[in-house]
Amino acid sequence: MSDGGASPPRRRPGIPVGRLLGIPVYLNASWFLLAVLITLVYGDVVRANLPGLQASQAYLVAFGFVVCLLVSVLLHELGHALTSRLYGIGVRGITLEMLGGYTEMERDAPNPRAEVVVSLAGPAVSAVLGVSAAVATAALPSGGIAHELALQAATANILVAIFNTLPGLPLDGGRALRAAVWAASRDKHLGTRVAGWTGRVVAVVVLATALLGLATGWVTSPFGLVFTAVVAIVLWTGASQSIRAGRIGARLHLVHAGRMARPALGVPSGTPLGEALRRAAETGLTDLLVVDGAGQVRAVADPAAVAAVPAERRPWVTVDAVARTLDAGAVLAADLTGEDVIRAVQANPAATYLVVSGEDVVGVMHAADLATLLEPREPQS
Repeated sequence: MSDGGASPPRRRPGIPVGRLLGIPVYLNASWFLLAVLITLVYGDVVRANLPGLQASQAYLVAFGFVVCLLVSVLLHELGHALTSRLYGIGVRGITLEMLGGYTEMERDAPNPRAEVVVSLAGPAVSAVLGVSAAVATAALPSGGIAHELALQAATANILVAIFNTLPGLPLDGGRALRAAVWAASRDKHLGTRVAGWTGRVVAVVVLATALLGLATGWVTSPFGLVFTAVVAIVLWTGASQSIRAGRIGARLHLVHAGRMARPALGVPSGTPLGEALRRAAETGLTDLLVVDGAGQVRAVADPAAVAAVPAERRPWVTVDAVARTLDAGAVLAADLTGEDVIRAVQANPAATYLVVSGEDVVGVMHAADLATLLEPREPQS
């Protein structure tokens, strides 16, 4: 899978294991759990298929398959990453985890064509690996370790290629479907929502298939059932996040730092909080700025910190004590819009931001106002 887009929050990538062609590669802790489970489960399969092996040798072969699977997933994600570079899309890194992996890109594809090519590059790599392993399986004598590993590698890669092309986010096929809807409607965010809903359908079908297999006796392994259920849950969660992202994306054009800024009252540094609030009430303002002797804004009061000070303590607490000192991340340009505002807020999380136009102070933008604008609450009946 690939994780295009810069507006969603960045995930924790995991343990850094090196760089491949200049791309950072990480290993999520969940992968180690999967490695143990596959080694134990597949070790029994190896013992059944190759009865001449001792138990320790069978589990060693099983672990060898885990390593082959890890390399296959890495090459799959590398297909996404290198194709992204061809379209000028930066790649933050590749993370390998329990259910495969993902490539984190710095921004969305610039057009539907690029989206399709980037999304299907990974499954194409898996298909090539699967066919190559199938050819090797046919060429190798049966009953040997090499034949067994080649057979399992062929099966795994072909299944990964087919599964990832299913038309639902967060799968690669879902990104291709999003691109198709985007091209037809000229609305990328509509494509994201459509592919998210089909992703939910895919999740339900995956779980239903596993339950049907259990009922008919086709699936007998508890591990297989549990693993399939986990996959379905992850797909449903990813699809739901995609639907939410599509809804938010459709409202990004409303985001404008200057228009969202609330007027604020500047008070001198050292002013008692009670006095500052009294002045603000007289002017009808709710936000406070701390200014120095030269009239320059040095800090922005935090509404939550202000509210936390009991009324009887406010005459004895200065406004400086409940204010956030300004740094580069606390100041937004008034003409900042859309995803640029989202990126700035994600890079420097805070309750409030000073909005300026050149050297002029426009006001204070609240992160809560941004959240409400992007995801307005449904009116309660």
